[in-house]
Amino acid sequence: MANHETATLAGGCFWCIESAFNSVEGVESAISGYAGGDDPTPSYESVCRGETGHAEVVQVTYNPELLSYREVLEIFFALHDPTQLNRQGNDVGTQYRSVVFYHNDSQRKEAEAIIQEMTDDEVWPDPIVTEVEPISNYVPAEDYHQNYFKNNPENQYCAMVVAPKLAKFKKTFASKLR
Repeated sequence: MANHETATLAGGCFWCIESAFNSVEGVESAISGYAGGDDPTPSYESVCRGETGHAEVVQVTYNPELLSYREVLEIFFALHDPTQLNRQGNDVGTQYRSVVFYHNDSQRKEAEAIIQEMTDDEVWPDPIVTEVEPISNYVPAEDYHQNYFKNNPENQYCAMVVAPKLAKFKKTFASKLR
């Protein structure tokens, strides 16, 4: 495999974030999963019930020669509302919280810096609540969650929530798409 780095991001339902990152030039893979909880073997059902402390995440493996960590974060912050505490739209619970799970100190510093820049520039009308935490207890989600939007575009949630977000994303980041 070429030179690569990993970013793990939580910003609501993982189906949208995973689908968006899988269309970005320089991304080798975007895998839906769970991170930040206590249960070493979480399931979708236990995470959705809020029993594990995990957030729905996407683990992005990317080539830093084609896509910087800063660009990964810019895409991430464009895909969700980082001012909503423990929710994204109608998805409510700690499993939908906004978190940058860093893999090294450089990622931590970059995440804190971009959050501070967005705060200083008043990008959002409300305070940013995105947490910055070390990666812990990452587990890939069940197979049926991988490429969910691509495989289930007729699903009501995909049609009503994911598709419009992806359309906006593709328009905004057209130059970054494969």
